[in-house]
Amino acid sequence: MGRRYLITGGAGFIGSNFARFVLENEQDAFVTNLDALTYAGVKASALELDSDPRYTFVHGDVRDELLVDRLTGDHDVVVHFAAETHVDRSIEGPGPFLETNVIGTGVLLQAALRNKVWRFIHVSTDEVYGSIESGSATTQSALKPSSPYAASKAASDLLVHSYRVTHGFGAIVTRCTNNYGPYQFPEKVIPRFITNLIEGRPVPLYGEGQNQRDWLYVEDHCAALHLLVDVGEGGEIYNIGADAHLTNLELTMRILEAFGFGDEMVQRVPDRPGHDLRYAVDSSTIRSLGWAPAFGFDEWLQRTIAWYRANEDWWRPLKDLA
Repeated sequence: MGRRYLITGGAGFIGSNFARFVLENEQDAFVTNLDALTYAGVKASALELDSDPRYTFVHGDVRDELLVDRLTGDHDVVVHFAAETHVDRSIEGPGPFLETNVIGTGVLLQAALRNKVWRFIHVSTDEVYGSIESGSATTQSALKPSSPYAASKAASDLLVHSYRVTHGFGAIVTRCTNNYGPYQFPEKVIPRFITNLIEGRPVPLYGEGQNQRDWLYVEDHCAALHLLVDVGEGGEIYNIGADAHLTNLELTMRILEAFGFGDEMVQRVPDRPGHDLRYAVDSSTIRSLGWAPAFGFDEWLQRTIAWYRANEDWWRPLKDLA
């Protein structure tokens, strides 16, 4: 029998892509997708997997201790994506972020420890490092989160660390840069811009657009996580970045160019409170294991645009929720 994966948040953007990646690349793997189906958890993101006998969907919450305990007892690998992730929403109200990202992670860790889960990967974010003026954050860099979202993820990272120190539980923490690709909820910048332009609407650009991010295609991220299931060292932290740094203005112009538009389609909007200027991570450790992004940003962007053009039935019902 192959490995049995429990993927939390598997109806979300990265989780659904990872579930698909596992089933495509491990013919004898079994995947259970645990998702609460909040506004950004869209069952349609993994709907085609329902016909695969190796795949099971469970509608449930990572804070449900009895459910999580039962599920972890039946699985070898836990990959924990379930999280509230949108910075603007966390500024408006941090409660759901603390509940899901911190308490939910604690419930999952306790169940995994009790059931002696072989591999536990906690998927975090580069935002826990805060704004990086120069160079790149290493896994030894201080955590300086700026938003309630980033603070909740930093807290969950520290919970994982505490289980390693206290219990010797070898969970892995990954901190990725900004993801983009198919099935990303249209509140995020790249799908928001793409879907706006498909509709002939302008794109909202924060402030002067000088905030810089590193853009990681979701399939490249999934490949990195899958590699860590096999060869990651328990208890370690791995940064995952594509070294595809763009300012928001540069990103905007790349997307506009791909559509044949100019800056007449840019709508300037007030900047986000506490908006970090720059994120950058040193991902040399995972690259030393043999991982690297498969393609450059522009090729992946074209593929992403093509996907949103071909899947309007997926994103159009979500636009009013974004």
